[in-house]
Amino acid sequence: MDHMDENPEDIMARFEELSVLETEFEEAELEILRKAEALHAPLYKKRAEFVANIPHFWTLVFEQAPPEIDNFIQPSDAKVFAECFDSFEVSRFELDDPKGSPRSFSLKFGFKENEYFEDKVLEKKFWFRRTKDWQGLVSEPVKIHWKKGKDLTSGLTDAACKLGEERKKLAADTSNGEARKKEATTKAYKELAQKIETSSDASVSFFGIFAFVSGYRWVSAEESEQVTKEDNDKLEKIKRGEEVEDDDEDEEDPQDYQEIEVFPGGDEVATIIAEDMWPNAIKYYKATFDEEEDDEELSELDVMDEDSDAENQGDSDSEVDIRALVGKGRNSAQPPAKKQRKA
Repeated sequence: MDHMDENPEDIMARFEELSVLETEFEEAELEILRKAEALHAPLYKKRAEFVANIPHFWTLVFEQAPPEIDNFIQPSDAKVFAECFDSFEVSRFELDDPKGSPRSFSLKFGFKENEYFEDKVLEKKFWFRRTKDWQGLVSEPVKIHWKKGKDLTSGLTDAACKLGEERKKLAADTSNGEARKKEATTKAYKELAQKIETSSDASVSFFGIFAFVSGYRWVSAEESEQVTKEDNDKLEKIKRGEEVEDDDEDEEDPQDYQEIEVFPGGDEVATIIAEDMWPNAIKYYKATFDEEEDDEELSELDVMDEDSDAENQGDSDSEVDIRALVGKGRNSAQPPAKKQRKA
């Protein structure tokens, strides 16, 4: 049968049935996520108890971060991690929330007393939410109480928090659409946009991720719940074989909300940390020492080449301290130096 001769209504009916099947796949993925978290929970607890006695465990894990993360860790950030990064935890705080999503998670960084900020814990929450034409992670800016002259983000996190407070006030007084329109006219919005425009992309600190909001725009819990309810009602009608009317197209929002995004791609960075670095932390930690062993082998070869003449002259009694040459003789309580960033 020629597909060009098919009834458009039949094609649409099959398309709707595919939407139902797609939803069933998504539900299966969420159930797999719940079961995986249940299996991993006691292992994460056991790991936390074990690594509590390993100096600089999480510093060394982040030292081996994949390029998608490492490219954002500036030398000044690495100094903070080396000096006071003390603990780390990822949690799926909406795992069993019927109104939430197992895809939501938080990153909790623990720090010792330090010269940079007052906070002992910096926790960043990411909610998985939906609109009629988008779904993904959104977050609220987190206030970092920087000490005087130590703000690694040059005021960007403070400016993002200021706009975040304005957003909450507007949302409490008006509808979502009206709140967004008014937000773009506020002083806080314009100040943040100006700061971002005049800042250098190359100087964005990793701590800028605490200002991240969205790869699209801010989406409230209420908006996401309403969209989810409407989609679920529509799917139920399709399952019953009822006719479903097409949604009226929403008026396009001309506002570019990424002009006020401090940390573009923050959702991708957070996801890699939560889904790769967190469950595979031991692998990343061990990679540090595998790297050092490779460096030691190379250093041994260099030393052998340099001293070959002396050895040929019978100077075999003097031993070369390879550990000292490659830095392996350092105090074990100190982390290795940050690897040099590639241009």
